[in-house]
Parts: sequence; structure tokens; C-alpha cells
Amino acid sequence: MGSLVAGANAALTAENPGLTDVMVGLGWSVIASRGPQAELVPLALLCDGDGRVLSDAHLVFFNQLASPDSAVVFAGSEDQEQIDVHLPGVPEQVAKIVFAVYADPEIRGPGTFAAVRDAYIHVAGADGRELVRFGIAPGKLDSITAMMFGELYRHRDGWKFRALGQGYTTGLRGLAADFGFGI
Repeated sequence: MGSLVAGANAALTAENPGLTDVMVGLGWSVIASRGPQAELVPLALLCDGDGRVLSDAHLVFFNQLASPDSAVVFAGSEDQEQIDVHLPGVPEQVAKIVFAVYADPEIRGPGTFAAVRDAYIHVAGADGRELVRFGIAPGKLDSITAMMFGELYRHRDGWKFRALGQGYTTGLRGLAADFGFGI
């Protein structure tokens, strides 16, 4: 399938019959600094048809490594973060899984994406073969404090991936307001 641009989508299960498990990798590099540096935190949001997280238990991140059904699990770190998704195990009420990253303002300074370079999200099959990749376009990111990288979403009887690259200036609070979870 190759590389996507923002807004593009790819039919994962239609183009890969028998695909049941995917690994979603998120990665980036940060310009080295002796001063404040952003600490980026990835998360997966399991959303219903209205785009709202089913419950706070359906927010998968460093403090909650798996969804209640264990269909979405933080797995490895060959990228900055890897999240395994067992597609048949995702509850029917989940219409999409959004993969986002926010800059933790409490750790080391400005809490923005200003020093972030080469950010990407990719989806690979269980055999490790990359199915699709989306590189976040570099740009003016000094006011961006959270970003949706991409999403897996249901389409008819299968799953698709959509490249997003949508930034927030309101950070984790903005994500929480849009997706309806508590922080």
C-alpha cells in the first residue's frame, strides 16, 4: 500500500485477506537540547460511532497498557511505541481506534512539538510486513501540544486506516474534550 498523505485511507483487511492482527508503530525524533525538551506520550482511544471514547478504561496509554478486552495492547518499542491490535477482538461498539500523541507539559519544559522531527505512524501485519506508512509533514509545530497521527476504523465488514496528522494547541485537555474522556 505504501505511504499515505494526510486524509488518505487504505483498506487494510480488504487488501490483505485473513488479516487479523496488526502492529501500529508510532515514532519520531527530537532535536537534542541541553534545556527543556518535550516528553511525548502516545495513546490509543477506542471510540464509538459518535467519536467518543467508550469509557476511561478504553483509553490505552502508559498507565493502562491494555483495553478491557485486551484487543489493544501496548507491546514493544522498536518504534517509539508499538501497539498491537487484534481486530476480531475489538468490541463491536468500537467504530474506530485513534492513535494520538501529546507533549507532557509536566516533564521537561515547553510541552510542544517544536523540536519533533520525522514523526510517523505505520501499520504492519503479524508477519512484520509494513502495510501502510504515514509521515507527519514537518511544519510550524511550536504551538502544537497534541496530535492525532492516524486511526483504524471499521468499514463494512473490514478495517481501514486513515492518515490524520491533525494537531491540537490545547494538548491532552483538547483531546479529552473532543473524545469525552477524563484526565
